[in-house]
Amino acid sequence: MRSRIFTTILPAVVVTVLFPTHVLALDNGLAITPQMGWNTYYHYGCNFNEQIVVDVANAMISNNLTALGYNYVLLDDCWQAPARDPDTGAPVEDPNKFPNGMKALADKIHGLGLKFGIYSDAGTYTCGRSFGSLGYEEIDAKTYASWGVDYLKYDNCYNEGLAGTPKISYDRFANMSRALNATGRPILYSMCNWGEDGPWNFAVDIANSWRISGDLVDEFDRFDDRCPCTDILDCKLPGFHCAMARVLDFAAPVGQKAGAGRWNDLDILQVGLGGMSFDEYVTHFTMWSLVKSPLIIGTDIMNMSNETRTILTNEALLGVNQDSAGSPANRIWKRPIEAGGNLGRRTSNSHTYCMISGRRTTTVIGGRASGRFRVPCLMCDWLATRRRCGRPSRCRVVRDRMETCSTSTCRSSAQLINFQNASHSASSARSMTRE
Repeated sequence: MRSRIFTTILPAVVVTVLFPTHVLALDNGLAITPQMGWNTYYHYGCNFNEQIVVDVANAMISNNLTALGYNYVLLDDCWQAPARDPDTGAPVEDPNKFPNGMKALADKIHGLGLKFGIYSDAGTYTCGRSFGSLGYEEIDAKTYASWGVDYLKYDNCYNEGLAGTPKISYDRFANMSRALNATGRPILYSMCNWGEDGPWNFAVDIANSWRISGDLVDEFDRFDDRCPCTDILDCKLPGFHCAMARVLDFAAPVGQKAGAGRWNDLDILQVGLGGMSFDEYVTHFTMWSLVKSPLIIGTDIMNMSNETRTILTNEALLGVNQDSAGSPANRIWKRPIEAGGNLGRRTSNSHTYCMISGRRTTTVIGGRASGRFRVPCLMCDWLATRRRCGRPSRCRVVRDRMETCSTSTCRSSAQLINFQNASHSASSARSMTRE
């Protein structure tokens, strides 16, 4: 069950009325909250092997990530041998990278209390030119299940032109969904078709999550011609090298389609990769959490900085992301704010976010208490140690137990965005920025 939202803007007040409604979801019992884990793609590319994967899994445990819910260890492209088994047509792992076989690796990961995921493609080839699964869905799904796979990321390269309408894309991706379900093993199905043909409409009952855009890049808001679309609802070329702010814009209209077991995937977290400032990474992680994107880490966990660890282990934001009501924050309005501009009056029902294009501002989060987590001006307390938010005592409690920091001014050029969290179980959040 999810909630349908009707929002009325009154002077200085946002009124939200919630009516329950039923929406279909893939019936495999998985991703009731957005999935969390780590993926090989952004840090290792194709340069990973069995030992690296096991070492990363151990690092997830030693860095306390697993205790916070990061429990999927995911292999992206390049795990495959040069060709399928010539006799059975089954997929085969690269024997040089995985000398003990994929089942042995999955067993090691499971032995650590974690879950194991793999990658394939709904095309003739994967994006890295390994063999794809188009036409091999049944044998591939059976093989993954026999290996002990818990998660499949399913890409969209070399799809033989089987796209262009929602029905064509639905049929192609539904073939793997049915094959996975037929194995009897619960395997989380993460579609990666880049938002092509509107998966938020056609994938809600065949996948646990779906990518909404081309690949994310480790940039805050830089425009790149390789990510040409400005409106994801009418996007003809999803592309790649999409900056964080661009993907967040893409997410704004489709949050209404997400809920338990069916999530809009904004792509792998860039936190810690080095292309953004600390403050920009705070903003990135904050917004991915609020809109209920899967939280899949892309950085080098074995060598991450204390700042990266601090962001990825923020329990208040994880609490918002993993809230059992499963309703993403919805954007109510967005407008530019010049340097020195004022955020304006805020109420306990209005959750504002000041997205800064510069590199000298900090996101400050407040939130409301719930049975699952408390947010006592958490980001204000956290950032006070960095001498950027002032003393924690500057935070004050307003009605409905909503905590907020007292500042109301953006100190550099910004875009001000107002969000309303649709969740009715007290997982609301307020964010803003100050220098």
